[in-house]
Amino acid sequence: MTNWLPDISSGTGPLYLRLAEQIERDIERGVLAKGAKLPPQRNLAFDIGVTIGTVSRAYALARERGLVSGEVGRGTYVLDHGQDVIPAREASDRVQFDGTRHLDPPSGKIRFDSTAAPDVGQGELIGALTMDITREHPSDVASYTRRFPDHWFEAGSRWLAKGSFRPEIGRIVPTLGAHAALMAVIAAVTVPGDYIAFEHLTYSQVSRSGELIGRRTTLMQSDEDGVIPEDFERVCAQRHPKMAFLMPAAQNPTVTTMPEARRAAIAEIARRYNVWLLEDTLYGAMTDDEAPLFAEIAPERTFLVGGLSKSVAAGVRGGWVLCPPHYERRIRVAHRMVTGGLPFILAELCARLVLSGEAATIRAKCIEENNARLAMMREALAGFNVQWRPNIPFCWLELPDPWLSSTFKHAAAERGVLIDDADEFKAGRSELVFHHVRFGVSASRNREEVTQALATIRHLLEEGRAGYISYD
Repeated sequence: MTNWLPDISSGTGPLYLRLAEQIERDIERGVLAKGAKLPPQRNLAFDIGVTIGTVSRAYALARERGLVSGEVGRGTYVLDHGQDVIPAREASDRVQFDGTRHLDPPSGKIRFDSTAAPDVGQGELIGALTMDITREHPSDVASYTRRFPDHWFEAGSRWLAKGSFRPEIGRIVPTLGAHAALMAVIAAVTVPGDYIAFEHLTYSQVSRSGELIGRRTTLMQSDEDGVIPEDFERVCAQRHPKMAFLMPAAQNPTVTTMPEARRAAIAEIARRYNVWLLEDTLYGAMTDDEAPLFAEIAPERTFLVGGLSKSVAAGVRGGWVLCPPHYERRIRVAHRMVTGGLPFILAELCARLVLSGEAATIRAKCIEENNARLAMMREALAGFNVQWRPNIPFCWLELPDPWLSSTFKHAAAERGVLIDDADEFKAGRSELVFHHVRFGVSASRNREEVTQALATIRHLLEEGRAGYISYD
């Protein structure tokens, strides 16, 4: 037994992550020797003033990083790094080719924690197009991207179009995926110290990334129709945010869709308080939502972002921004500075996919596959409260008492199914508690895996706490 007592009072990020990093640092420095037993979770939680859940998550992350091993009934021990262990940062990202076109998820688990486009055979087409590009443009592929052909912008205009809405080509900026587009906008029109308004639950990677470059997060209340206008106005009056991040259709993770009247109210408040609107339409573009985009309601202050990751192929990193008038150059420069530049081969590939019509064809196939898997979900989880929407690759599951979100996530992982707990989607430290988990149905390799994962989730829901136990 070690008398190890870490100090996690300083630093940034969640407490469990600070604790996991401290474990790694102390192993590297020899403070924790190989074979040393870490303190029991309950004891350490009391000693450093955190919850048992925080310690549990930190120990689990240390196990994933190949730093420690947990032995049921005996405790958690520091591994001998001479052993054949996959280091943590590799373990979470490494994939193994299994002899088919599929890639295995980590540790053979079923991937229900991703919403990337399903495999509908698009790899063969992407491979053929990539070969054509390298053959036709060998010098462009070998060099930095210094020219931006017109058809790259035309592709963005076509992909971001909706109904009768056709974005102006001159206001389009091609980007290295949707996330890079979001960060380029934040970097271009806000400065360190500015507040950005987010819903309590949202695509939290944007708020986390913004905080890394000095932006601050403020939270807005939502209901079943999305952001509540009165609370948005309260935030504007009290915090003076420079920007608000919005997912008005098929919001991640709640699948909420904002009615037109509420969008108009939000846009009017943004005008009164001079707030930029950052509109993410990655999932919304897959819906049949007929309400106008914020980019239509308030084009003078809305940056509209879309891409290919959820509906065509996540690996090609295709994205575009529709900018308010006269902001396209600023966003292009910011994107270059934030990302290092747009690779010619990817930008050309994305443009060809869209302009040839192949991207739309693949999207239709992906939506068809999503809907088939959603039908399986509705049958497998009948009787439980699951929020879902046609075409959309994820579901928001309300957990019955006594399940807690993080505990259910760990229980599912032990049974071989990776899902996301509610904390994964919190844009900042929130006083609200959500007894929900999100799971995606698109990234599993086939429908057999979907069936298996759904059965596991149902069994856990029915078993309650008897389905899971953690060990010190």
